[in-house]
Amino acid sequence: MKNYSYVGVSLVILVFGIIFIPKIIDRINDNEVTSSDRLNKKQNKVSSEKVAPAVGYLEINGERKKAPDFEFVNQDGDTISNEDYKGKVYVVEFFFTTCPTICPIMNKNLVEVQKEFSNNEDFGIASVSIDPGHDTPEVLSNYAEKYGIDHPNWNLLTGDKERIYNLANKEFGIYAGEEKSAPGGFAHQGMFVLVDKEGYIRSRDDKFGNPLIYYRGYIERNKSVADNEEQQQIDILIEDIKKLL
Repeated sequence: MKNYSYVGVSLVILVFGIIFIPKIIDRINDNEVTSSDRLNKKQNKVSSEKVAPAVGYLEINGERKKAPDFEFVNQDGDTISNEDYKGKVYVVEFFFTTCPTICPIMNKNLVEVQKEFSNNEDFGIASVSIDPGHDTPEVLSNYAEKYGIDHPNWNLLTGDKERIYNLANKEFGIYAGEEKSAPGGFAHQGMFVLVDKEGYIRSRDDKFGNPLIYYRGYIERNKSVADNEEQQQIDILIEDIKKLL
């Protein structure tokens, strides 16, 4: 009886080998097994990659906030308004040319942003001076040359001081004002505002799920720092601009 059992098992193994092993070999030769394995690895890789947060809207009382209207004169003496940025993704900042502290950092950062979008006509920057008494179009033109500001849609703007302060403090909600004790005689927050093609203010959420609202332009760009949102503000801004474009 034992001999019959051994014979039976041997027959089963033999039949399995005859029927199934050639099929397995064919599948390997046809790359079915290896392709499937690669696909699974690729899917696992995609799922494990960090997906950047979406660029959301700034909402106040359930309504999406639009950037306020403005009209000033730029470094070339041309009148520029928010209508000139219609259909463009653009960044707004408030600065002054004699600022000895954060403005040089801010505009150095924006020059880096400018490089990323140097050939993109749908991108722009609006830099509004909070010292319009000093920052005439001629002064702004010299400042642009000094910093290498040459994007056709980067306007350095000057105009009525009261209107500028109202735009910053009340309409954008970014502090700017004269303060004798502050370096250079003016104080401001050094934030960048991101505006989409339809004129809405946009930002991503931070790691806690709260909207950034504005990007911290006064922090020097540091490409070598990983997973530090505070040190990656300009890279984050560039990434979000690309999404909106």
